[in-house]
Amino acid sequence: MSAEAFHRDPYPVYAEARKTRGLTFLPELGAWLVSRRDDVREVLSRPEHFSSARALKPDYLPGRAALSELVKGLGGVQAVLTADGEAHRRLRRPLTRGLSPTRVAAALPFVTERAEALIDAFAGDGQVEWMAAYARPLPADVIGHLLGLDPSDVPGAIGGAQRAESLLFSELTEAEQVKAAQEIVALQHLLDGYARARREDPRDDLITEMVRDLAPGSGELTLDQRKEIVSNLQNLLLAGHLTATALLGTLVLNLLRDRRQWELLCERPELVPAAIDEALRFEAPVQGFRRTVTGKVTLSGTRLDEDDVLFVSFASAGRDADANARPDEFDITRPASRQLSFGHGPHGCPGSQLAKEQAQITLRTLMRELPGLRLADEDVRMSPTLIHRSPEAVHLTW
Repeated sequence: MSAEAFHRDPYPVYAEARKTRGLTFLPELGAWLVSRRDDVREVLSRPEHFSSARALKPDYLPGRAALSELVKGLGGVQAVLTADGEAHRRLRRPLTRGLSPTRVAAALPFVTERAEALIDAFAGDGQVEWMAAYARPLPADVIGHLLGLDPSDVPGAIGGAQRAESLLFSELTEAEQVKAAQEIVALQHLLDGYARARREDPRDDLITEMVRDLAPGSGELTLDQRKEIVSNLQNLLLAGHLTATALLGTLVLNLLRDRRQWELLCERPELVPAAIDEALRFEAPVQGFRRTVTGKVTLSGTRLDEDDVLFVSFASAGRDADANARPDEFDITRPASRQLSFGHGPHGCPGSQLAKEQAQITLRTLMRELPGLRLADEDVRMSPTLIHRSPEAVHLTW
């Protein structure tokens, strides 16, 4: 199987791995696949044995021309996703506060307003490409709002964050790499400007939380502090956008693929939370992350050595038959269970509640405004990446 084919549909490989004794080594990833629910939970619960230091190993390394552009920026230092221990706890603190239930609740009127405005913009057209018209713009506006970005800066910031993903996880020409690197550097300077402004004029937003936690005090930010703040803001911007976008895409797609699910949801709106949980189980927005073994250890009967690399698949855990009946069926009436789609343990996603709230508001607005929704095209291609599980396009009609 080619790497692209695997990335577009990894589920057959996951299923075979779950049936195979021990762990399965995947040449496509250069890593041991952790596919069973219990094994995934174990690895995520033991950061001292399974380090996050190389959680985001690139699929493609930038060339010399792109690297010569990237050195003009302010990123490239450790972010929360690749930190362990006390470093991870320090980097996570501002996220925990900035994405607290209170902060998320305060943002819901904004989320509702933007959701209704986006849907109203195409409701009279009778058709729409869902990803471009809604699933990407809503999370972009929401994370921009929570960060404290000026609305006019949000499109460029999101674009720069997406280019960071493309540079490391897509095959680009040299010219495309250079352009991506230039956009990434522009984003880093934009975020640096916001960070320095918040040092002088603190506000009730995530950028202020990041500055306050990572650079205590009131003096001018040092270069090292600026780089750390920018790296973590860039990580948050990308994660906060991609995860929610993927969820909004697969949620609507799977509800409409078997339209009886959508009709049932419209009849029984109390199933909205269950529908979202099922969407997360069935198609984890982030397929998984890498972990690096810190010393000799045995996992699922497989002996591992120091520096061995694991790919810990949240998505495969969601399809584990030992945890779910009929795991390959999408069923919004499925009994609730604790799933791992937002991770587990110290690195569990701090923005999970925000993503779920966006999905709830989206479903309730669609059910009210467009109950006649249908898929206009059943042939939907998924993006060829494991960083997020998202449709490239979803064409809807009503």
